[in-house]
Amino acid sequence: MPLRCAILDDYQNVALKFADWSPLKDRIDITVFDKPFASQDEALRALQDFEIVCAMRERTPFPREMLTALPKLKLLLTSGMRNASFDLEAAKERGVTVCGTGGVGNATAGLTIGLMLELTRKIGFENARMHAGEQWQTTMGQDVEGMTLGVVGLGKLGTKVATIAKALGMNVMAWSQNLRPEACAAAGVAYATKDELFATADIVTIHVILSKRTRGLITRDDLARMKPTSYLVNAARGPIVDEAALLDVLARKAIAGAGLDTFSVEPLPIDHPLRKLDNVVLTPHLGYVTENNYRRYYGDMVEDIAAWLSGAPVRVMT
Repeated sequence: MPLRCAILDDYQNVALKFADWSPLKDRIDITVFDKPFASQDEALRALQDFEIVCAMRERTPFPREMLTALPKLKLLLTSGMRNASFDLEAAKERGVTVCGTGGVGNATAGLTIGLMLELTRKIGFENARMHAGEQWQTTMGQDVEGMTLGVVGLGKLGTKVATIAKALGMNVMAWSQNLRPEACAAAGVAYATKDELFATADIVTIHVILSKRTRGLITRDDLARMKPTSYLVNAARGPIVDEAALLDVLARKAIAGAGLDTFSVEPLPIDHPLRKLDNVVLTPHLGYVTENNYRRYYGDMVEDIAAWLSGAPVRVMT
């Protein structure tokens, strides 16, 4: 009898198109969920009879209480090789194998630069006005050339963003909790303290992973140091920034604006105050959402399932 496999949060309905699932057709029975669960209780009810679950990033969390309440679950997959919403210790205790996938390039770097350009050049705003038949030319753009970009987190992604920013003629500085001046020198950017970065940068962009150390890393005091002409871009994770403090500085126009791809609660509620602010560019967590990435994610999930079924799992996280 085939094992039941759930593909979660396939918002674009592409999971079955972007990978060849035929090698598994006689061994698993696939159900695709294309909308987010309204609550953990709804997710638990829906997933009770599934032995295999394919999750897309952190869209559906799997904390200890979730794993404990799914007695049939044997294999849990995530896109990528890191998922902060999975309790790996609980999975191990329950005997659930957790596997990940590869990815392609640095898709979030492109989105980050796009948010920066939208904030400074209003491309999407003017596009909407053109299609609506509005008056010709109303905004005045700002040149990113000559601006200072402050990068919080100079890992693979932060370095990619810094490289693109330098090509645009920006001055780049960086800071993170463990960053050393030597790493900045190797990347061709200036080292700054946290206070210096927030007080000096024209645009601050965040590229650290969400962890216990980085939750709330960007504080009210940090935001208060920013210039009234500066922007904050967050395509990392929402909880890295004190959201209440960010809402406050944006509502008061204490900073010029923000470009946000990630939020403390996702999907972002329809009545969330961020949706009402005219100095915020919002995208629905699109950083990793590209065709190339999805083809890799789902292709690797097929390989993960096949390997697990053969008794030799690959890309094992626990």
